[in-house]
Amino acid sequence: MKGCIKERSPGHYAIILDQRDPATGKRKRKWHSFKGTKRAAQLECARLINEMSEGAYVEPSKLTLAQFFDRWLKHIKPNVSPRTHERYEQIATKNIGPLLGAKLISKLQPIEISEAYGKALETGRRDGKGGLSPRTVHHMHRILFSALGQAERWKLIARNPAALLEKRDRPKIERKAVTTIDAATAATVLDAARARRLFIPLVLGALCGLRRGEIVALRWRAVDLENGQLAVVASTEQTDAGEIREKEAKSGKARTVALPMMAVEELRRWRVAQAEELLKLGIRADDSWHVFTLADGTQMQPRSLTHAMSDFLDQWGITLHGLRHSHASHMLAAKVHPKVVQERLGHSSIAVTMDIYSHLMPNMQGEAAAAVDSALRAAIKRPADDVG
Repeated sequence: MKGCIKERSPGHYAIILDQRDPATGKRKRKWHSFKGTKRAAQLECARLINEMSEGAYVEPSKLTLAQFFDRWLKHIKPNVSPRTHERYEQIATKNIGPLLGAKLISKLQPIEISEAYGKALETGRRDGKGGLSPRTVHHMHRILFSALGQAERWKLIARNPAALLEKRDRPKIERKAVTTIDAATAATVLDAARARRLFIPLVLGALCGLRRGEIVALRWRAVDLENGQLAVVASTEQTDAGEIREKEAKSGKARTVALPMMAVEELRRWRVAQAEELLKLGIRADDSWHVFTLADGTQMQPRSLTHAMSDFLDQWGITLHGLRHSHASHMLAAKVHPKVVQERLGHSSIAVTMDIYSHLMPNMQGEAAAAVDSALRAAIKRPADDVG
């Protein structure tokens, strides 16, 4: 295995690799373009020779990033939800594409990716009114990292350049404090909504911590009023195109939520009222019906529920999802263990719960220190008492 470099112009080199075809014994040449210093070109030549010797060499792909995104998006479509695929496609084509889409994936460098993130933060908005949020740029990195990881597995590139970025070179997200309301305000909200159709979704959000999609997807067969619990087994999502789809619960895990007595009572009343309402339309309700429906018995769209809730809740400065956060804050204030909070909310791990709500638990450190202090003092005192 041999290789050499040839200067084409100042700072531009051709790396020429010689190898023998194992089948015919004939010599084959592979050419690589390289931009940089002579020393850097020599090191790259040595690296490529070593890869060829170890059988790890990957033929440079002629695909641009934009072309590869088309291929990758088709590949992942059967494995993600329509809403997720729609979001990936938007970010890949509208945010990353204008910055890096024309680059060959085989030549994409970490520094180019880092510079693209910086440009997106400064001037990335398509309307020309400034930069994208750090959270959006963070999503750009995650999608680029995932896509190029697949390119590496497909042997289109030798290594994933997005994986080579240091943590400090990646977009950082400043987590915003979640907006919550106290228990007294939550009671006021529920009282104000009692005569409205939105009352039951508010009960499910404020007293049970359900997400919007879980509220819309909930059916009576998943509600056990005798034992005071409901099962969250599905969620409804809506794409920007208006497509509505029911999918399994978030993180792919169903969960059981114990119902407060107030929720049990209100759901009993609502089930009777809903059955009477549907009977007037000539419909006999059964367990397959959604818990929350429009007056004609049809399911409300998730986006429509958000809009209706926003109009009603705006006076309290809270959202439907904010009620879920408030439910968590009420539990933590009552010293419910974070593990129970995690299971009730359906977080994938307790780490997620602690990360989101750690600022709502300012006394936990102090309580822990006091408990340790008390235990040590008792242990130190006991030997002295034994001697006496």
